[in-house]
Amino acid sequence: MSSATEVRRPRRRAPGTGRPRPAGGHGAWFLVLPALIPILVLSVGPLLYGVLLAFTDAQSGRTQPTRWIGALNFRDLARDTLFWESFRIGLVWAVAVTAAQFLLALGLALLLDQDLRLRWLARALAIIPWAMPEVVVGIMWRLVYNPDAGILNETLRDLGLGDGRDWLSGLATALPAVIVVGVWAGMPQTTVTLLAGLQNTPRELHEAAAVDGAGAWRRFRAVTWPALRPVALAVTALNLIWNFNAFALVYVLTSGGPGGRTRLPMLFAYEEAFRYGQFGYAAAMGCVMVAVISILLAVFLVGRLRGGEDA
Repeated sequence: MSSATEVRRPRRRAPGTGRPRPAGGHGAWFLVLPALIPILVLSVGPLLYGVLLAFTDAQSGRTQPTRWIGALNFRDLARDTLFWESFRIGLVWAVAVTAAQFLLALGLALLLDQDLRLRWLARALAIIPWAMPEVVVGIMWRLVYNPDAGILNETLRDLGLGDGRDWLSGLATALPAVIVVGVWAGMPQTTVTLLAGLQNTPRELHEAAAVDGAGAWRRFRAVTWPALRPVALAVTALNLIWNFNAFALVYVLTSGGPGGRTRLPMLFAYEEAFRYGQFGYAAAMGCVMVAVISILLAVFLVGRLRGGEDA
């Protein structure tokens, strides 16, 4: 009997089993489902149903069954000048409100980022409009713009700048007046987001730039803005979507008047669906709005990202 110890060769593992798989796999879907199901049910499901509805002649109070009519709603929509005028107004509203929100919020965020006395109180006051429902904001600003007893006209009279005017009923002043309200109501969340981005910028970079003799504007261009650019890109894109889809605030202020001067696309689709009962036609409007705003947003994001890479 040999006393030599037999050296066993290690077994070769089957292909694909050489290294254990990371934890997850099919089990990871069970962790995602609690968040995925509400998105599918409340967002994706209604979106797909709206797309399907756009190809039918669905109407309210109709006794006959809904019929599939193909792209007839979209053909009629292409000839609807009132809708495209509301679309133009919606783009003017969304771009103006988004741009003004960002510029004013950036200035306010830079101010609140400074080491000022009672800074906590200023930050609390800056987010008050954010805590107010849009309906309440609309009612409050209707009182401000009231032609007889509104605080705006009373102030103009006290300053000797005229007898005041009906801001929300004038053809030339209705849209600018509504844009002002949109900027005031939406600026707080932009301010908070930009302020968070400013606070994540390393202070050492500002101190080094100041030691090198860089002024405030040069420090902003060389240090602050490069660090803030990703946050600014995200918040601007989200604001553009939210503002284009605005409904409650403008509905409470003007209901789309006077003469359709503040009739945003969402208001137009709402009237077609719930005032005139044209659900299929209104669904086609929604599809067009989703498609166009997606294209504009994609162009905007690609342009900004390319600009950031070039910089």
